[in-house]
Amino acid sequence: MRLSHAPLRVAIGAYILNSGLGKRTLEGEAAAGVHGMAAGAMPQLRQIPPDRFAMLLSRGEIALGAALLTPFVPSLLAGAALTAFGAGLVQLYLKTPGMREGTSLRPSQAGIGLAKDVWLVGAGLTLVLDSLVRHRHRP
Repeated sequence: MRLSHAPLRVAIGAYILNSGLGKRTLEGEAAAGVHGMAAGAMPQLRQIPPDRFAMLLSRGEIALGAALLTPFVPSLLAGAALTAFGAGLVQLYLKTPGMREGTSLRPSQAGIGLAKDVWLVGAGLTLVLDSLVRHRHRP
């Protein structure tokens, strides 16, 4: 990991790790709510029971947060995982009714919390692109 990547990886990694740790105990209505929102945007998730989905989401967030925080995990790999995770959240924002003002991309009041996750895609792509450019310019 490059030193210049550390602030980005630590800030985002700690945030996502904390989110995953907080979801470890989701069950019942709470798990069903998270699952329902995700399945509304990605119908294939309906095949997974809500409690199992919450557990998998929690473990995925913990793994991603830990990868971002671990210095020996290459930024290319951590950035690719972060980009994929962020893209899933952006998809959730774009496909969930009521998150946007009409047909525009502008978030509604209810959508602000999800719309901001576009920064995860930007951060992930920054890590990936910087790693690729740096690798390409090595003598």
